[in-house]
Amino acid sequence: MSSAHIVHTTDATFAEDVLKSEKPVLLDFWAEWCGPCKMIAPILDEIATEYHDRIKVAKIDIDANPQTPPKFGIRGIPTLILFKNGTVEAQKVGAVSKSQLLAFLDSNLDGTGSADARSVGRSTT
Repeated sequence: MSSAHIVHTTDATFAEDVLKSEKPVLLDFWAEWCGPCKMIAPILDEIATEYHDRIKVAKIDIDANPQTPPKFGIRGIPTLILFKNGTVEAQKVGAVSKSQLLAFLDSNLDGTGSADARSVGRSTT
């Protein structure tokens, strides 16, 4: 089961879903046949729910969407890329535990970008 907080993006919707997002986006490059991708899926579901106020979690199936992965040099999956303001902030390749992913997110969300944090906190609704 996939969390209601996870966005399933495509080559066609990538720019809108990820690059133009007001929140930072954790994007999972995955494939149906990838065992490690399936291992981290429940972790991503939990993160999407627990962090929904801070980040957007998105997934892109590399087999169904062949145009986007090469733009980011994806050579192995799962690859997790954190985007802030439309640019790559950080990347992690391979399956990770929830604690490793939380540490990765916390260090990259809280670490350096005070201007980013201010812009992320703004609401347009």
